[in-house]
Amino acid sequence: MAAVLVAGALDAAACTSLIAAKGATADGSVMVTYAADSHNLYGELYSQPAADHKKGDKRRIVEWDTHKYLGDIPEVEHTYATIGNMNEHGLTIAESTWGGREELEGSGLIDYGSLIYVTLQRAKTAPEAIKVMTDLVKEHGYASSGESFTIADADQVWIMDLIGKGKKAKDAVWVARRVPDGCISGHANHPRIHKFPLADDPGTIYSPDVISFAREQGYFDGNDEEFDFSKAYAVTDFGALRGCDARVWSYFNRHASGMDAYLPWINKAQGEPMPLWVKPDKPLTAADMKEAMRDHFEGTPFDMTLDVGAGPYAVPYRWRPMTFKVDGEEYTHERAIATQQTGFSFVAQMRGDLPEYLRGLLWFGTDDANTCVYLPVFCSVARAPRELGPGDTNTFDRGSNFWMNNLVANQAYNRYSQMIPDIRKVQKSLEDSIAVDVAVAIEQIPAFDEETAASLTQDLADIWAKKATDAYRGLAEYLFVKFMDGNIKKQNPDGSFLRTPEGIPAYPEFGGYDDGRYFENIVKETGDRLKVKTIEYK
Repeated sequence: MAAVLVAGALDAAACTSLIAAKGATADGSVMVTYAADSHNLYGELYSQPAADHKKGDKRRIVEWDTHKYLGDIPEVEHTYATIGNMNEHGLTIAESTWGGREELEGSGLIDYGSLIYVTLQRAKTAPEAIKVMTDLVKEHGYASSGESFTIADADQVWIMDLIGKGKKAKDAVWVARRVPDGCISGHANHPRIHKFPLADDPGTIYSPDVISFAREQGYFDGNDEEFDFSKAYAVTDFGALRGCDARVWSYFNRHASGMDAYLPWINKAQGEPMPLWVKPDKPLTAADMKEAMRDHFEGTPFDMTLDVGAGPYAVPYRWRPMTFKVDGEEYTHERAIATQQTGFSFVAQMRGDLPEYLRGLLWFGTDDANTCVYLPVFCSVARAPRELGPGDTNTFDRGSNFWMNNLVANQAYNRYSQMIPDIRKVQKSLEDSIAVDVAVAIEQIPAFDEETAASLTQDLADIWAKKATDAYRGLAEYLFVKFMDGNIKKQNPDGSFLRTPEGIPAYPEFGGYDDGRYFENIVKETGDRLKVKTIEYK
């Protein structure tokens, strides 16, 4: 049974959200990230215009994961425009699912995806969003399993852990905590709120029955001050720690000293749980957050490029299922922040010193965060660029940013160490150019009226979505030609492929395999069968 629980937790684990509060960033912004990880999620940029509604109008609730119609709720008088997981006021909401106790699966009307997108249409600030979210589940019931939410505006950022009550009631129990200024935090498919202040703390809010319901269910029987939300409502097993908390640990480890102290927690649940937030050694930039989303535990004890599973090309990816058995014992692959099954990801940057139409900037990427290009989408952008529009994972589209990113990434998964330098070169060039254009936009656009400013931000999003998609289409073709048939084509100094004086393609180089254990393992497996022998034929 334990093995089944571990396998289920690891294979189901999806989505990561990282946080840098105001004071922990170089430009004074609030930054949060999100990777929407699912094996059949198409990476598109959702958008919804602002609208006025008549009394009696209804809002359809359609489950985000399945697209099933769940029911209707009353609409509000006015709804705000949204672009992706951000609204026109710069409010941003991200999530990660942790499931929790199976008997608490929600039986209400509002699924976690609808909770995000309905709230973005109804709230301007993070505190207002928390009230909208908790009121929605109280009034209409919660339909999903345990969930963590990142809720951020240009001034503050909160983490909320929430789970339903199963058949006992349709609403939910929850705790929300504000990440202090100057700190970084995150969550990745396991509730990170453990013990919390019960009184006189403006940075903590919780449902009145969060402790009493746990007592009623038999999850907790100690003093109120000892109550641990994560311990009561979630299952803390190997999958929750190595498959989930380890991702947040890796982010902390990048930016804060002393994180080795929490390796016993990550490996064996020993010692104190990893803290909900830590202070970074120096302020973070948007580039730092993008790099954190591209993490495969490089330079840590969990480095995915080093074990034999990486193969002969140091590939930091492992196909599902994540667990496997050898001689009756169960093992697992690591689960990193960057993963092949990401539909879309973003780095959201909210700055209170900018006009409202520039206050929120969504650096938006499709497919694998490691190889994507993060595109600039300000909160005043009214619609998704064509390249970031709707599609699905069964229909290939050469004009789609998601499909072109996949075309590049899926080639690299086979020969990662050889291809990733070429990908990084194009990726960095594009992101560097985008950063320059964004800096110019932030400097110049405030001189225009709001309508013109919105038009300019839309142009910026459209231009770079097309440029990046076109560039990756070219990159995919380039990689295919350069590395065709296991070879590596020779190139001229300008990058073009070399030809002989007679005009035919030059004979390629043999890239072979990375040296080391790959060859050693071949010999161990085959013995002398492949050994070159000295033969003298007379």
